[in-house]
Amino acid sequence: MAVLFDDYRAHYGWPPSPQLTDDWLHAQVTRQAMMITAALCSGRACGFIAVSVMPASLALGTAWSIRDLYVAPAHRRMGIAGVLLQQVIDDAREAGAHRVSLQTETGNTPALTLYAAAGFQPVTGLELLSVDLAHDRQEPRGTL
Repeated sequence: MAVLFDDYRAHYGWPPSPQLTDDWLHAQVTRQAMMITAALCSGRACGFIAVSVMPASLALGTAWSIRDLYVAPAHRRMGIAGVLLQQVIDDAREAGAHRVSLQTETGNTPALTLYAAAGFQPVTGLELLSVDLAHDRQEPRGTL
């Protein structure tokens, strides 16, 4: 699984780091910060979906957030991503989650088509905001 996850990172321009990837995945799964479901082809991981379960405080329940969905290039267009996506939706429903959400880049047409076919709809009335803490770690901080 870590090898495929490292390939996924490289697909998005991150330098390969098999051992760090393996260590990070192990920590995430052990702390139950992330759940990963793998698709196997000939006994090897050929796709995966990673999910975080978060509190849905107003509903006093949970919400599932799909963090990553990836299928190795040689196994694309075989329905693997759709099966992984449906598995997460089914698991979330069975667990009593209030919703499953995800985000992707605006121009990622194949992903947007897949998500729409699975019933995902754009959310209006919300803004996605973040603070880039990684930027802070890369540059020396001045003194006050």
